[in-house]
Amino acid sequence: MILAIDQGTTGTTCLVFDDQAELIGRAYREFEQHFPAPGWVEHDADEIWIVTHAVAGEALEDAGLRVGELAAVGITNQRETVCVWDPQTGEPLHRAIVWQDRRTAGRCDVLKAAGYEPLVRTRTGLVLDPYFSATKIEWLLSNVEGLRERAEDGRAVFGTIDSWLIFKLTGEYATDPSNASRTMLFDIGSGAWDPDLLELLQIPARALPEVRPSSGELGVTRPEALHGHAVPVAGVAGDQQAALFGQACVDPGLGKNTYGTGSFVLQNAGHKRPPPVPGLLSTVAWGIGPRLSYAVEASIFVTGAAIQWLRDGLGIIDEAAQSEQLAASLEANDGVYFVPALTGLGSPHFDPYARGTIVGLTRGSTRAHLARAALEAIAYQTADAVRAMEAASHRPLIELRADGGATANAWLMQFQADMLGVPVLVPEIAETTALGAAYLAGIGIGLWTVDRVGASWRERRRYEPAMSADERETLQTGWGRALERARAWVEA
Repeated sequence: MILAIDQGTTGTTCLVFDDQAELIGRAYREFEQHFPAPGWVEHDADEIWIVTHAVAGEALEDAGLRVGELAAVGITNQRETVCVWDPQTGEPLHRAIVWQDRRTAGRCDVLKAAGYEPLVRTRTGLVLDPYFSATKIEWLLSNVEGLRERAEDGRAVFGTIDSWLIFKLTGEYATDPSNASRTMLFDIGSGAWDPDLLELLQIPARALPEVRPSSGELGVTRPEALHGHAVPVAGVAGDQQAALFGQACVDPGLGKNTYGTGSFVLQNAGHKRPPPVPGLLSTVAWGIGPRLSYAVEASIFVTGAAIQWLRDGLGIIDEAAQSEQLAASLEANDGVYFVPALTGLGSPHFDPYARGTIVGLTRGSTRAHLARAALEAIAYQTADAVRAMEAASHRPLIELRADGGATANAWLMQFQADMLGVPVLVPEIAETTALGAAYLAGIGIGLWTVDRVGASWRERRRYEPAMSADERETLQTGWGRALERARAWVEA
């Protein structure tokens, strides 16, 4: 049995899989989001650990596992979010700065103006954007009293969420290449922290974790940290790379989209590092043994989070499932568009100064129009990302493998197929992020092989496009006009 910990942006899911990759236990719990200033997003790292520990116990209990029956743990996590803690006491020294946070947008502008974007693109495959971890770490070092001194003498360390959970579970201070590649400090060609970028941002190398393979033993859980179980943490990957693996996209050219808080389109690029492409990211998919696999990625910052905002921010729906009913109650969007740039725009635009915009409202507009506009925006943004990927690869998309919570929304999946003009396929197990972590852990302990993972994918539902090309073009044109009104809203 393998426990997969999926630590996401709004909550933690834990799933237990048996040796046939069948789901036998699960649990989920949300945690609090903190917004201390406009554009700032933070999490309480201690709360994340408390919730994760509790949910892991609930999932193990749901599966009926006793001590001695668990073989390994796999971890997948929200990426780019930065934790800082005292390695002696394990106490956080500041709230975690979340991947959505925009506080370092100005700093990124300064670095761009100074000509550092080519260095970042060449070494890391990323763009200079506050989305990534590096400038968050730099901000913490500059703004938390005494932190720089502590980091320089080993009394403070930084890590993405995987490192934080590995530390709390095992006491080891480590990360994997997929998460390291999201920090904007990692040379994805050499597979090591980049000394020039560390010097540029004045980040001490000793304050960063050791990079170990994504599959294999990264540490052994302390029994008191995992409800009596002492087992290896044998698989780790950032959430989107884990979903790529869980969708069995283990061969070059295969790709997927995960619909979560944001949405992320990834395509396996094989063992050769892909060149930088405007509007897209090159990233490490995973590292098995000494060899790295790469991916091309389009990162969309706000998709499911827009539905959560309708629920928690505006109160116009009581639960996410209502959005499907409301959207289906309308025959058309009646010209209402919602650009959910609530934390800026990601691929292919990368505009941290964009802001959320609703256009086309009339006296006849209702909450159904807002719900439909939010769902449509998820599909429009995905289509934008796919078009950029097609232009870069000169290869048209044949099908889109979809996973994540929003795949339960049949209206959205059909609209997505209509906007792409190709089938959207949903696998038997929608929670492919956790499944990918379980697969990596299973490979890490010799339970499975990569070839077996590749042959394991099964289709649960297929959505065929049914919209005319003229209607698709009209909707995309309206979306483009709305998008331009959201761009560069905040002055740099």
